[in-house]
Amino acid sequence: MATPLKIDIVSDVSCPWCIIGYKALDEALGKLDGKVTADISWQPFELNPNMPPEGQEIVEHITEKYGISVEQSEQNREMIKQRGLDVGYEFGNRGGGRIYNTFDAHRLLHWAEEAGKQTELKLAFFDLYFKESGDPSNHEQLLAVVEQVGLDKAAAQEILTTGKYTQEVREAQHLYQSNGISSVPAVIVNNKHLISGGQPASVFEQALSQIAQEVEAQKVEGESAEA
Repeated sequence: MATPLKIDIVSDVSCPWCIIGYKALDEALGKLDGKVTADISWQPFELNPNMPPEGQEIVEHITEKYGISVEQSEQNREMIKQRGLDVGYEFGNRGGGRIYNTFDAHRLLHWAEEAGKQTELKLAFFDLYFKESGDPSNHEQLLAVVEQVGLDKAAAQEILTTGKYTQEVREAQHLYQSNGISSVPAVIVNNKHLISGGQPASVFEQALSQIAQEVEAQKVEGESAEA
């Protein structure tokens, strides 16, 4: 019988390592099919919470934020592009574009979890930003993606115009930051095991397998204690 695991992925829709990490995690779960089952929830994290509405040119932003040269920035983008291809994800134009505020996308993701379509919406938001050079702060573009995955566009529009779920998302952000999450992706299994960064599928497979074994061992211990 498969061991159920609760997996929270703390991430941002404009984080390339987050989609790389997810694709690797998904590959690992495929290899562990029949051994583990995963209940995945996406948790909010903003890489750039103070980003103005117009956003910022991506190379300018990266070189300023991390104190690296344009050449280093280009090398990093090439590495990310290759890592994406390694896990079956093809990034679009990573040589240009802009960085945007993503808070409204996180509010829609909070709502989508209630509708059972959170992962579908999250992956579509990744595609909007990375494959289509879209703007995840633009309400029209967000609503188009909502409709694309089969969610209620009118309900989403109400969320965007009223500020609904602002408090819930802020509280979730604070919870993970207060627990030491300062970079993403952060994959948290059963509320206590942390797997950081865009790890290869083999790392996820080994970690999840070990966690599942521990869970099953604890079950046996509990049953023995009750007997």
